[in-house]
Amino acid sequence: MRLRLADEDRQVALGECLGRALAGQGRVYLEGELGAGKTTLTRGILRAYGHQGAVKSPTYTLVEPYELAQARVHHFDLYRLGDPEELEFIGGRDLLGEEALCVIEWPARGEGWLPRPDLWVRLSLQPPGRQALLSAETARGREVLERLAADVARPDGCLAGTDEDVS
Repeated sequence: MRLRLADEDRQVALGECLGRALAGQGRVYLEGELGAGKTTLTRGILRAYGHQGAVKSPTYTLVEPYELAQARVHHFDLYRLGDPEELEFIGGRDLLGEEALCVIEWPARGEGWLPRPDLWVRLSLQPPGRQALLSAETARGREVLERLAADVARPDGCLAGTDEDVS
């Protein structure tokens, strides 16, 4: 699925739709250059579960846990990860459990250690906005994309009232 997003509000709206489609479980890898909006998309995902506070990228702590009424979300940022084995020392295996939703920025830094994602989201700058390319990596990921596509296609869906380019 490819989406062009006009601005930050549309990116957050997509995150909220994605959060609902994920139903609080799975692994999502976010890829894109600095400033592409990985943390912005994560803010939308967290809003889908009721989080209203600020969302900052856990660049120095590697992971920020969110215990919400509707879901447990672990937001990883592996940008400063020196070695994938460091994930073992922070309890990565437990955090990546199936009962939680794990959103992982800079997944290439954990290559060889991270499990396969359900969904891969590649964000790129497409001035004045962004482009999101979503691909399923598992059967669960395909189900998520089907739910997301159905939401986006509805006249009152998550990106309703916009001129977003969806393909």
